Amino acid sequence: MIANGLELIDDPEVRSSARLLRPDADPAEVAARVAWSVLIEPGDGVAGALLERLGAVEALRATFGETSLMPPGVTAARPLADALARWRPRASARAVRDALVSAHSVGARLLLPGDELWPEGLGDLEVHQPVLLWARGDVRVLGAETAAAIVGARAATGYGENVAAELAGDLAADGTLVVSGGAYGIDGAAHRAALGVGGATAAFLAGGVDRAYPIGHQQLFDRIRQSGVVLSEVPCGSAPTKWRFLARNRLIAASTLATVVVEAGWRSGTLNTAGHASSLARPIGAVPGPITSAASAGCHRLLREYDAVCVTSAQEVRELWGETDATAAAPAAPDHDRTRLFDAMSTRTARETADIARRSGLSIERVRSLLGMVGLEGGVVERDGGWIRTQ
Repeated sequence: MIANGLELIDDPEVRSSARLLRPDADPAEVAARVAWSVLIEPGDGVAGALLERLGAVEALRATFGETSLMPPGVTAARPLADALARWRPRASARAVRDALVSAHSVGARLLLPGDELWPEGLGDLEVHQPVLLWARGDVRVLGAETAAAIVGARAATGYGENVAAELAGDLAADGTLVVSGGAYGIDGAAHRAALGVGGATAAFLAGGVDRAYPIGHQQLFDRIRQSGVVLSEVPCGSAPTKWRFLARNRLIAASTLATVVVEAGWRSGTLNTAGHASSLARPIGAVPGPITSAASAGCHRLLREYDAVCVTSAQEVRELWGETDATAAAPAAPDHDRTRLFDAMSTRTARETADIARRSGLSIERVRSLLGMVGLEGGVVERDGGWIRTQ
């Protein structure tokens, strides 16, 4: 049993590994925050209150030392007793050492509150903000002036993935950091589109940054780490759990200027992210879909019940945080790509996406994106394995 919280961070290997990962920071502070990331589950408000009042090092000493060390009014006795019951089974210097060694072995680094690249919005979570972030990739992308969350259903439709790609690609091309959760469906489409235009993207994971979850996105995470960043508040080796997914969502909402939900079922977990955004007074955008589509029921619910704003373009996403289009007053330029799309289609014969791309001279990805947007307007419909023009 730990008699003094400092035993968790006094281990020579712990201090040495802490210096290796963050040579520019106080090794005791680094080790203490790593210890807290091992001890607690994400968003633990009791731990957050202790750290806010005492700091990471003294909070360890007070928590696992003499009760007289705990300043009055830090937290009620019962919540603290319950918290200690949760934390004590994890109180191991070896676990802290393993977390540091594992991070170093995969090339991860630590971000601490107060760092220049620490997402400023996380402070709005107050006692529920993460004690640190484990990161793999180019953390410099976190310095982007604007960041938007693009989230949605894992079981996304082709329409949803096309719209997500259109929004994320346009935002990333203009320098906005696209943030999502690395999942199948909408998340993956948003990450890929940002990378595809040479932009930046960040993926918040529910497990350790050394684990690819879902495993089918291993190559996507590899690509993200090359020109973006993968982040988590739990140490390497940590498994993604249902609670950690829900807790992870608060980071996506807090670290961005707005959250856009592209597709979501009526009870989708994606609505949890929107709920966090709402509680943080962040604007919420929702992409409408066919009223017959269960995949868009959650978006329509956000529009009706959660004061979400209907968004259909990247410019409308930017307007969520007050950015206006300087060219809005100028005469609109003709949409040449849309004209080429229509020229390549028939009102009677359904044509496959690849055939439309060949006839129009546009890329397959661009054709898919345009079909999704024009389909929303009713200009095209999918039929017999292909697409036809309705106007």
